[in-house]
Amino acid sequence: MVDAFLDDDILINLLRNFPSSLVWKSTQGKAIWGIAPAAWMQVIEGASNKIAQQRAGRFLKQFALIYPTQSEIDWAMQQLQIFYLSHNVDAFDCLIAAPAHRLQLPLYTRNLKHFTPLLGNLAQQPY
Repeated sequence: MVDAFLDDDILINLLRNFPSSLVWKSTQGKAIWGIAPAAWMQVIEGASNKIAQQRAGRFLKQFALIYPTQSEIDWAMQQLQIFYLSHNVDAFDCLIAAPAHRLQLPLYTRNLKHFTPLLGNLAQQPY
């Protein structure tokens, strides 16, 4: 199983070799990180061309892809209704947070504004 989940913003920083993300990663030992399919899709969607898209696809293979259960999808739909208007939380945020909520594992993100309402202290900013 996984130790924690990563949001797409952390994945993109690691993919782009941002120094602060690399320093943080180096302190994590042999952590097994999971990602939601929605985070995978956002990283692929952010590629500017076919070469970048292929590079992103290769990069993402190192993470455990955790598919949502029906109950997670139901939870995500409920959270969207609750937090979309008040906190600007979108559908991808809800789908990314769902497995962390179900498994009660941290979700590392730079976007605490959107994920704290969904996950409370499980939403953590790593750097």
